[in-house]
Amino acid sequence: MTNRARTWSWGVALGAALLLSMAVATTIGPAPLSVPDVVGSVLAHLGIGRSPLDALHDGIVWELRLPRVLTAAVVGAGLALVGGVMQALTRNQLADPYLLGLSSGASLGAVSVLLLGVTLFGLPLLLPVAAFGGAILALLATLALAGSLGRITPTRTVLAGVAVSSLAAAITSFVIFWAATGDSYRDVLNWLLGSLAGARWPQVAIAAGALLVIGVPLAFSGRVLDAFAFGDTTAASLGFSVSRARWGLLGASALLTGALVSVSGSIGFVGLVLPHAVRLVVGPSNRSLLPLSALVGGVFLIWADTLARTVFDPRELPVGIVTAMIGAPVFAILLARRRSEA
Repeated sequence: MTNRARTWSWGVALGAALLLSMAVATTIGPAPLSVPDVVGSVLAHLGIGRSPLDALHDGIVWELRLPRVLTAAVVGAGLALVGGVMQALTRNQLADPYLLGLSSGASLGAVSVLLLGVTLFGLPLLLPVAAFGGAILALLATLALAGSLGRITPTRTVLAGVAVSSLAAAITSFVIFWAATGDSYRDVLNWLLGSLAGARWPQVAIAAGALLVIGVPLAFSGRVLDAFAFGDTTAASLGFSVSRARWGLLGASALLTGALVSVSGSIGFVGLVLPHAVRLVVGPSNRSLLPLSALVGGVFLIWADTLARTVFDPRELPVGIVTAMIGAPVFAILLARRRSEA
């Protein structure tokens, strides 16, 4: 089987697994539902037939569970996709979507709204807007710091991202220490650890819109990233504008990450581990790696979030705890396997 045929085979299988995961995960919870119930409810809301459920159970599907499952699928797909792009751009296997301080910047924006009640032009600032704004400000600070050191290179950008991330994290900790009281600690902790508990249709629209507009072009940027794997000179000889392509991909990755973090908080290990796992199966070609990583990321986060909301029912874990508990040992196994193969 050729690489192209193998990629298509995996793509079809993972696409089917993603659709099945969304349907099955929507049935899981205190209220008993079945896959035909979920499908019938969704079709009814799309104007096809009538819902087989009563108003209460139909509302559980359409207003509570389905938006959360869809948000998990989109956020997981986006984070895994950006992780693959960042690892290829920086030629650093430890790179993840939060490499440039985006997560810490988004956290600072979110905490500022949750605890300080930050406003814009006298109006209350929405949490997703504040988180996205914080992520973009962190990116701009990273690029400004990298530029102040001389010509902006991937290495300088990564180091500047580490510095900006540390500063934003320190300010966030100070704000929490100074302003958090009572139940606000729980709200802040849920957001910092990553949570999809508040996902509704507006969050689906934000995340899905960003994935459609930014993520789809990124998923088809594998040819450019494969050229970068052989160095800037080789990429230039193949007709690519190295600087324009690198910063275009970097900026798109940052915008997509900022949009995703704004609706889910910081969910670790998805963008770090999953591209490695997919690479073991399909090889290093980014043309196969990126779209398949997105599909795997969607399936993975759906089930991680399902575990987070059910395993200790009626209490709920932030999904970032589940991804870390799964991702850390898996990453250690992947590193050990790669070392034994070297």
